[in-house]
Amino acid sequence: MARPAQVRLSAAALQHNLGRVRSYAPEAKVMAVIKANGYGHGLGWAARVLSQADAFGVASVEEGITLRRAGVTRPVCLLEGFFRNEELALLAAERLSTVVHHERQIRDLEDFSGSAPVDVWLKIDTGMHRIGFDPQRAASAASRLRACKSVGALGLMSHFANADNKFDSTTSFQISLFNDLAASIGGERSLANSAGIVAWPESRLEWVRPGIMLYGVSPMIGQGGGELGLEPVMTLGSEIIAISRRRKGEAIGYGGDWVCPEEMPVGVVAIGYGDGYPRHVPAGTPVLVNGRRVPLIGRVSMDMITVDLRDQPGAQIGDPAVLWGAGLPVEEIAARAGTIGYELLCQVTPRVPRVESEER
Repeated sequence: MARPAQVRLSAAALQHNLGRVRSYAPEAKVMAVIKANGYGHGLGWAARVLSQADAFGVASVEEGITLRRAGVTRPVCLLEGFFRNEELALLAAERLSTVVHHERQIRDLEDFSGSAPVDVWLKIDTGMHRIGFDPQRAASAASRLRACKSVGALGLMSHFANADNKFDSTTSFQISLFNDLAASIGGERSLANSAGIVAWPESRLEWVRPGIMLYGVSPMIGQGGGELGLEPVMTLGSEIIAISRRRKGEAIGYGGDWVCPEEMPVGVVAIGYGDGYPRHVPAGTPVLVNGRRVPLIGRVSMDMITVDLRDQPGAQIGDPAVLWGAGLPVEEIAARAGTIGYELLCQVTPRVPRVESEER
């Protein structure tokens, strides 16, 4: 491995965060959400490290089959549901459960005669208004599914729209509506995502579905992962590959957007938007060099960034640089980029080697 950019993945941190989920919801079963390649951490690696979870949530049958081929025997649920009726045979053969969120899926199940029944989570739209059955149609949908010979266990599921805001009344409304419907329909219930687990105790039902908090990132507005006792799983790092002294008035990088206010040392770090580091972060975004913050200067290039080393006069070529992770929360970099930590974790590109570690 010549180029120094790499991702370090901490199994200990991932297991710790699963423990935090269980401390919030000790009576609930945990469906660990590892879709989108384990939020950029690796689908198989996340499943292996989270082997003590009760089930896994993925986005597609392809992800589910990948887990089965890797030897995962825990229940696996397709959170987006199946897309075509041809997938039902695969679901039955691979023992994959599925969300059902619209009429066509019910018709497909009614017409399906497979080798084994498929467990189903009926998705009810309680306020997200994305996918799911209207509350007035939920009981009818549940009745039809229970009548299907192709359907095994039936659970009820919904999803929060605004749970990251502890002061938004929408979440309380969703909880109340969901529980009222569940009382009349019956079946195991799943409502709490990461934000629900952290901030809405009434939503911690038979099943919880943690996603982003497993990876050490806060699901809440105005709180960091560290404040919630979470530990970062991914650390994106590289090294300084060049240091030069620049004169006052010299412009740095493409477009000459940043001009040296005095003679100063400028470091170059081997990381860029080709690796998934966000191109549009502004000057001043922090980078850890030797564990100390220095500001980004100039534009992010495809393979390199430049940093102001005036506060690190002893920095040398080969010194480590951390872009986010241990010591520098990804939430902070995401805020600078005008996005969320989810996106940054998911967009680290395949060319960056992943190094698995048992340490924090």
